[in-house]
Amino acid sequence: MAVTDFLTFWRRPRHCFAVPEQQRWYAIGDIHGCYAELNRLIKSIDDDDTRRGAADTRLLFVGDYIDRGPGSREVIELMMRLDIGQERVVFLMGNHEETLLSAADGNRRAAALFHKMGGRETLLSYGVLAQDYDNADPAGIIDMIRAAIPADHLQWMRKLRLVHEVGDYLFVHAGVRPGIALDSQLPSDLRWIRKEFLESPVNHGRMIVHGHSVSEQIDERANRIGIDTGAYATGKLTAIGLEGSERWFLQS
Repeated sequence: MAVTDFLTFWRRPRHCFAVPEQQRWYAIGDIHGCYAELNRLIKSIDDDDTRRGAADTRLLFVGDYIDRGPGSREVIELMMRLDIGQERVVFLMGNHEETLLSAADGNRRAAALFHKMGGRETLLSYGVLAQDYDNADPAGIIDMIRAAIPADHLQWMRKLRLVHEVGDYLFVHAGVRPGIALDSQLPSDLRWIRKEFLESPVNHGRMIVHGHSVSEQIDERANRIGIDTGAYATGKLTAIGLEGSERWFLQS
């Protein structure tokens, strides 16, 4: 997969939605094992943060760290190193992490889904041989997950959050169900919803920043902002920057 070695940068005009004063947030979209792209984007974020001057800078990841791309293990290891606590770096759970964990718990249907969702690349990154994986049934995939993925990696994934609210923004992996109070959303919707959320013009009470649904470009609407630009297929991993009422984007 060809990727660019440079980063593009957009600015957006000031907006009515805002984050708390003195805070500067960078939220990164679905990584899907794209370790090289992630490193380039983090370097771009560091450079951008320095250029903008001193602030209380924080990071957020919207989930789907694994599957499809070649570097799932490296991505998880980097996430764990970045997990310094104290709300400095926030990690959400994606539907891909949920599926992996369900398979690790012995759910054969989840193991079959894990395979369909790009789990082969994840297990190969953890040292499973391609021939062994290709000859495995769902029960065999479960055994491979349990044998290959370190317990502390699975434990870290189990602690991932569903949502995170920052000022007028709500960060979530997939979206929210329109017409349902934000504090009454089902976890399954927060990690899996698509059409009902994507097609709704409803004001959700917060600007929803989400991943999960791939768009060729940043999907910026009146009530939501989609930042999953399909890094595993396009080489474009996207981050949104927020400070005060300003909003801008970075990409690998």
